[in-house]
Amino acid sequence: MKIQLVLRPLLVCLLFLLPGFLAAEGEIPTPAVIDKSDTAWMLVSSAFVFFMIPGLALFYGGIVRSKNVLSTMMHSFVAIIVMTLQWTIFGYSFAFSGDNPYIGNFDLAFLNGIDIDSVKGSIPTYVHFLFQGMFAIITPALISGAIAERIKLSAYVVFILVWSTLVYDPVAHWVWSDSGWLLKMNALDFAGGTVVHLISGIAGLAAAIVIGKRKGDAGLLTHPNNMTYTLLGSGLLWFGWFGFNAGSGLAVNGLAARAFLVTLIAPAAAGASWLLIEWLHTKKATALGAASGIVAGLVVITPASGYVGVQGALIMGALVSPVCYLAILLKGKLRYDDTLDAFGIHGAGGAFGAILTGLFALELAEGMTLGNQLTAQVVSVIATGIYSFVVSYILALIIEKTIGFRIEEDKEITGLDQEIHGEKGYDIR
Repeated sequence: MKIQLVLRPLLVCLLFLLPGFLAAEGEIPTPAVIDKSDTAWMLVSSAFVFFMIPGLALFYGGIVRSKNVLSTMMHSFVAIIVMTLQWTIFGYSFAFSGDNPYIGNFDLAFLNGIDIDSVKGSIPTYVHFLFQGMFAIITPALISGAIAERIKLSAYVVFILVWSTLVYDPVAHWVWSDSGWLLKMNALDFAGGTVVHLISGIAGLAAAIVIGKRKGDAGLLTHPNNMTYTLLGSGLLWFGWFGFNAGSGLAVNGLAARAFLVTLIAPAAAGASWLLIEWLHTKKATALGAASGIVAGLVVITPASGYVGVQGALIMGALVSPVCYLAILLKGKLRYDDTLDAFGIHGAGGAFGAILTGLFALELAEGMTLGNQLTAQVVSVIATGIYSFVVSYILALIIEKTIGFRIEEDKEITGLDQEIHGEKGYDIR
């Protein structure tokens, strides 16, 4: 009886203390919890970003000549097909698995080990795969703008497939993977200033240099076939960009709201700035200028959208237009043919935005001074830009020397819609 009286309180104490002991020993891990509101928002954001791809097709398709409108729009849709498969088979794994600071491994190939209970933060891993996959799809599609109206579809497919494997996946790993070397260096890139825009614009420049200028009279090369397409495309891009930026925090909170807000403000400031510059330069305020300014503002705010406030967004938007406008003017001086100004807007705007992120961030990365932060931003721009240019140039050169990147001259003159697809973008009778 005495033994029972002694043991009873000891057993009660042990029952209360045992969970604490086990948790301290790591034997009962806290289960990851899926947040339903975060998951719903990220599914919607993924759909928003996907909607940008047909928006890009319209934006690009309206600027080219009518004989190439269908082929130009097809570049965006082919990217959906090719990159969805690449991202599923190994692209996601290369970008987000492993402990290597430079590249992932095959641990998540074919989404191996991921099921409906797998969690990334507060959302299912499937949703993280979907959201990041939309970025992986649209990035190579952006490249097509620099080389439109003169490339083979087969060569384009090979280029974006290999380029995404050798450039996009590693750079995404550097910047966004927990083990990435640029992330550990505290370089800030909230939604893809370097990962999406800079490397795609630089890749477009490298490919354009390799394949050369379009054939034909210079005055006829810049003759948009349907500016209503381009304006509508810019609107769809702006709409989708709200998910692009506000979704990049992977949660529903004040950060997402502020990112959404600055994604409205910066493009408005950039559009106004572009129209003013255009009026001062040419005495015209064009629809193409308005659309270009809006997209430039979207590009510049992308890396900064999670870090800057209203004032920063206004200043960045106003400043990016003269930078991109000058970059577009320079292509005539430097004699390269960036058909739809992929480098002039995405390359220049992405680099400019990445650097300004360090300057206008409301809070710097932990342990960073302003000088250190700006240094990290510049290093990220230089490293990703040089890497993309070198690999893209070599890849484009190999394709050109083997299967041929550029279409034959007579077919280019006839038009890619008829020669590649056997169809016409417009059949007006």
